[in-house]
Amino acid sequence: MQNVQNYYDILGVSKNASPDEIKQAFRRLARRYHPDVNPGDKIAEEKFKNLNEAYEVLSDLNQRSQYDQFSRLWQKQNSGKKKGSSVDFTQFGEFNKFVDQLRNRRNTSEPSDNERTRIPTNNPEAYRPGTTRREKVVTPRPSRPLRRDIEARLTLPLEKAYIGGRERIRLEDGRSLEVEMPPAMVNGQKIRLKEQGVEGGDLYLIITVEPHSLFELQGNDLFCQIPLTPAEAILGGAVEVPTLDGLVKMNVPSGVNSGQKLRLANKGYPKENGKRGDQLVEIIIVIPKNITPEERELYEKIRKIEKFNQ
Repeated sequence: MQNVQNYYDILGVSKNASPDEIKQAFRRLARRYHPDVNPGDKIAEEKFKNLNEAYEVLSDLNQRSQYDQFSRLWQKQNSGKKKGSSVDFTQFGEFNKFVDQLRNRRNTSEPSDNERTRIPTNNPEAYRPGTTRREKVVTPRPSRPLRRDIEARLTLPLEKAYIGGRERIRLEDGRSLEVEMPPAMVNGQKIRLKEQGVEGGDLYLIITVEPHSLFELQGNDLFCQIPLTPAEAILGGAVEVPTLDGLVKMNVPSGVNSGQKLRLANKGYPKENGKRGDQLVEIIIVIPKNITPEERELYEKIRKIEKFNQ
């Protein structure tokens, strides 16, 4: 006689575990024993299979209740039906048969009496021997799991969101997917992955773009700050500015003020029409805290000869 599998032990939770505790335990163990993480490991593959079966039953309140009843009756070796139970557990000679019925996997080619529904009819061809009235025997079809769309969140650095490309993602159910991401993704955008949901449904990836140390998105414009020395601000000239496409030379006019914004056309974020926003560069004049004696001498000369009137 086959023993009852202890789904609680498989997931490493107590029998009083909450749905959230069961879900967290499954996610943690599914990541550890997923076939992608353990290629060719038959033991890990079997553990992953058992984890999925245990989670499928315990995450459903109705299936969990029936599983608990069956486990208690099995342990007591009670051959009768438990009072108040909605399932006749005595029909199952093995634990696997009970699980198959619970998860709607029973082979319906040879239905048992408990699977038949008797409906009175006047059709003589529906007469069933051994009964006192004519009946129509209807064998119910196994219920098919419902197609369902699901959502998952994906956080990307700004550079990756900008260029797109192939990205490997791992879902909460343990699956690992390699996805071709579009360029110019933005916060809150949904990427549809066809038939990657539940039973052929779709998977929607909700995109979050990480804050960047240099750039800030303002609509389709890109904002950044550039530090200049007093000499660079006074004299002006070409300075290097970081962009999403790499360093570019930007001409700074002489006498630029701290807080003044300069514009790099078409260096911002792509728009839906294919065009790009601009990059706004804010000038920050930085005063050095330590200067050399030579620099001090030059600043002293400048102070004596400058004719600056506020």
